[in-house]
Amino acid sequence: MPAAALAASNVPAVFAQGWAMGAGLILAIGAQNALVLRQGLRREHVGAVVAVCTLSDWLLIALGVFGLGALIQGQPLLLECFRYGGAAFLMGYAVLAAKRAWRPNTGLEATGASSSLGATLSAAFAFTYLNPHVYLDTVVLLGGLGARHPEALRPAFAAGACVASAMWFGLLGFGAAAAAPRLRSAHTWRVIDALVALLMAGLGLQLLLQPL
Repeated sequence: MPAAALAASNVPAVFAQGWAMGAGLILAIGAQNALVLRQGLRREHVGAVVAVCTLSDWLLIALGVFGLGALIQGQPLLLECFRYGGAAFLMGYAVLAAKRAWRPNTGLEATGASSSLGATLSAAFAFTYLNPHVYLDTVVLLGGLGARHPEALRPAFAAGACVASAMWFGLLGFGAAAAAPRLRSAHTWRVIDALVALLMAGLGLQLLLQPL
C-alpha cells in the first residue's frame, strides 16, 4: 500500500488516540478547570472564559505537536528525560487525586462576589499560562506523543486533542449550571477524583512501558 494511502487509512485511529490522550490529561481538576466550573455555576462570563481556555489549549497543543514535540523527538536523551519526568508527574498527580477521593473536601460552591470581565479573563490567562503543569501536560507530554507519529498524521492527532479540549471546556462551562446540585456534592467530587486517579495512573504506566 502506498505511504499516502496507508497514512490516510490511519487517520481515524490517530484522531481517536489524540482525543483520548487529550481527554485523559485535561480531566485533571486543577485551577483552570475549577475557574471554568465556578464561572459556569455563577453563569458569569462563561463564553469568554471557555473561549480563552479552549483557544489557549489549541495553541499549546499545536506548539507541542508541531514544534517542541518534534524537537524533543529528535533528542533521544531529552525525550527520555521528559518521558520519565512526565510519568513521575502523572503518577504523582494520580496519588494526589486518590488522596482527595479517599478524604474528599466539600463540594465546589459558587461563592464569592461577582467579578468584572477583565478580572475574570485575567484569572483565566494566569491559570493557563502561569501554570507549569499546563506546559508539561499539553506541550511536552501530549506534544511528545503526537510528534512520534509520521508528519502526515500529526494534524489528525492534534485535531483529536483539540476536539477533546473544546468538548471538555464547553461541558464544564455551559453544563455546570445544569449540574450545579451534583457539582456541589462532595460525593460527586470523590467519584471524579477517583476517575482522574485511574486515568493519570494509566497514562503514567503507558509512558513507562511504551517508549516515546
